[in-house]
Amino acid sequence: MTGEAALSRRFVREALQNPHNAALLERLPLLGLPDVWLVAGCLFQTVWNLQTGMAPTSSIKDYDIFYFDASDLSEHAEQAVQASVTALFSDLPITVEAKNQARVHLWYESWFGYPYAPLQSARNGIERFLVPCTCVGLQPAPDCGGKLPTLYAPYGLEELYAGLLRPNPTCPHLPLFQAKAASYRERWTWLTIESGELPV
Repeated sequence: MTGEAALSRRFVREALQNPHNAALLERLPLLGLPDVWLVAGCLFQTVWNLQTGMAPTSSIKDYDIFYFDASDLSEHAEQAVQASVTALFSDLPITVEAKNQARVHLWYESWFGYPYAPLQSARNGIERFLVPCTCVGLQPAPDCGGKLPTLYAPYGLEELYAGLLRPNPTCPHLPLFQAKAASYRERWTWLTIESGELPV
């Protein structure tokens, strides 16, 4: 097994030590959503918690689900999905948020102040998180036959385990990056923030 493959298996194994992640991945197929993924904070923050000696669920504010449905870009359709998600996971003591990646470009600029090009898939959305090492997603195995979830980590996992936070050139919004990185440092003080300008 290569170093990268071993790190991937370690990441999946550690992410699943958070029982909420395991429950979400087990039930996600019940929603019938296209191109659906469990993403970001609930995954990499579980790993950071374990590295810090904390409980897997500690300091995780919410759990994010990405899906991609270009057939209906309305806010109403996304709200209907959110209602289904809330109902499906109502027994879990967590906040679960679902976002249709096909419509992010419709609201991102008014919300965050920066333009955002349309995405072509949920994986595209994972690629554009502000911090490259946080660009991770897990998708349930197709047949749910006890197989491990599919991992998508477009920039690898070495920086995640090293705790290196740097701006993502595909989403070059430095003030947003700085605020996000500072928020992470408050909770996991061993993280390192790489300052400076983005590469041209």
